[in-house]
Amino acid sequence: MTAFEVRAEGLGKRYGPTRALDSFDLAVPTGTVHGLLGPNGAGKTTAVRILATLLRFDAGRATVAGFDVARQPDEVRARIGLTGQYAAVDETLSGRQNLEMFGRLSGLGGRAARRRATELLGQFGLDGAANRSAGGYSGGMRRRLDLAASLVRPPRVLFLDEPTTGLDPRSRNQVWDIVRALVADGATVLLTTQYLEEADQLADRISMIDAGRVVAEGTPDELKSMIDGDRIEVVVRDAADLPRAEGIFARICAGKPECDPELRRISAPVADRVAGLIGVVQALRDAGIAVEDIGLRRATLDEAFLHLTGRRPEEAGEPVGAVRKVVPA
Repeated sequence: MTAFEVRAEGLGKRYGPTRALDSFDLAVPTGTVHGLLGPNGAGKTTAVRILATLLRFDAGRATVAGFDVARQPDEVRARIGLTGQYAAVDETLSGRQNLEMFGRLSGLGGRAARRRATELLGQFGLDGAANRSAGGYSGGMRRRLDLAASLVRPPRVLFLDEPTTGLDPRSRNQVWDIVRALVADGATVLLTTQYLEEADQLADRISMIDAGRVVAEGTPDELKSMIDGDRIEVVVRDAADLPRAEGIFARICAGKPECDPELRRISAPVADRVAGLIGVVQALRDAGIAVEDIGLRRATLDEAFLHLTGRRPEEAGEPVGAVRKVVPA
């Protein structure tokens, strides 16, 4: 039987006439990363704030680490860590002083707080800047310090609310490595993000959220498979050949071709990627249609979200229909 560290059932939250969360459901197994993927205003941060006991909810119920969020908030807080979208460190203090302060606020004695600060500075690659003011840290260093602060007392559940917003690719990869290491050590992570690559790289399962609702849930590959998986793409040399190429795609491929006359590109889903590609190449050659590019590619999470909602994750929108839960066959 699967053990769940985070559960939400029918959560609802209103701000006046606006539904921030609408019958929101979530189940996060122990020792996994679960991604909440959606645009700004979708309800991701509201969900995290509720689960972290920082915000009251209007309907439903939720448990974290086995404790009821509404009735046992102190028990929940003792078992979680939270890193928000913006670093919550004191810029006038050094990195070491920040971590020692968080240690003391978490109930550690002076010696224990100093020892834990030293451990975390080394773990997060900040020991060389330990005695510098945090105000002089780069964005990536500040984010790592913020993550370290949330781990002064190792949490059972770590909430990461858009942890890499505004970071450069190198700093983002560093944060990803830290998250993977935490999960390898047994932590459970709930990650909110707008970055499709981030969800794809880190999450064992993903809940796609739009207008306060979960519109689909599954592994990254399961969600991508909702839009027919692999696709063959061809760019023809002469736009006049597009109608004939479209006919070939319609005959060989598993779904309706999509044609872009401006780019001279045509694509379609394929059931058998190897057989489909060989068939298209041979048919185009037999028809005398010259191509500039041809290849196979996997569907993306961006395309899956667009397929489900009619818009991309970076775009806000109106409420949509019921959840699509994708489960392995």
